[in-house]
Amino acid sequence: MNARVDHLEAAPLAPAPLSTEQQIGQIAVQLPGATAVFRRLKLDFCCGGQVSLAKAAADKGLDANAVLAELAALQRSDAVPEAASPSALIDHILVRYHEVHRAQLPELIRMARRVEAVHRDNPHVPAGLADHLEEMHEELLSHMLKEEQVLFPMLKAGSNPFVGQPIGMMRAEHVDHGEALDKLNALTNDATPPQGACNTWRALYAGIAQLGDDLINHIHLENNVLFPQFEASAAPSQGCGPSGCACSGGGTLQA
Repeated sequence: MNARVDHLEAAPLAPAPLSTEQQIGQIAVQLPGATAVFRRLKLDFCCGGQVSLAKAAADKGLDANAVLAELAALQRSDAVPEAASPSALIDHILVRYHEVHRAQLPELIRMARRVEAVHRDNPHVPAGLADHLEEMHEELLSHMLKEEQVLFPMLKAGSNPFVGQPIGMMRAEHVDHGEALDKLNALTNDATPPQGACNTWRALYAGIAQLGDDLINHIHLENNVLFPQFEASAAPSQGCGPSGCACSGGGTLQA
């Protein structure tokens, strides 16, 4: 897992086109995040997912094109601004990854709880998945808060001789995130739904696959693009223990 994160080269992916003639079940499976939209609009993408978006919206008195526009906004590019300054790269990470993780994980947890409850007698049910996603959610929220409140403002302010210690801490937590992804893949058979899985189960695994891709790209940008720009000029860490407490004045990263 760690080698995969460290050597990944992110490449932008072209979003697949959406249409009001697509079945809503198909959209739910192919577009992570669509289930939250359908659930809020009370559009049945699971048992009633065989109808087109146009018909499903019409049956609920909704504007299909307005729903389509909301779904289209979920299609995100991984393209990084060309020749991005550290400040611009940080802003990209905040919008493309921090905001997205905060939106995607609660919906995945909700779907995992439902799949585990409804299909508890299925031998392929991912028992413990929702709990693991909740742990990942808590760890990511803590990690991102440290970056947003301490590390990123420090990087945006320019070169700092004490930046090595907080960067080292973030790199160590990235390793933990990688291990959590490995467990997630083990629980879900690499996000591969079993034969005959319902739309909710398939949409859950599509969302988990997207989470994995997003988290790997997120870590790649920080480990391989952002952090190296500051580490060369950073002073050696002088912490008081294995994790360091930055007594020399660099400050600590505490949630």
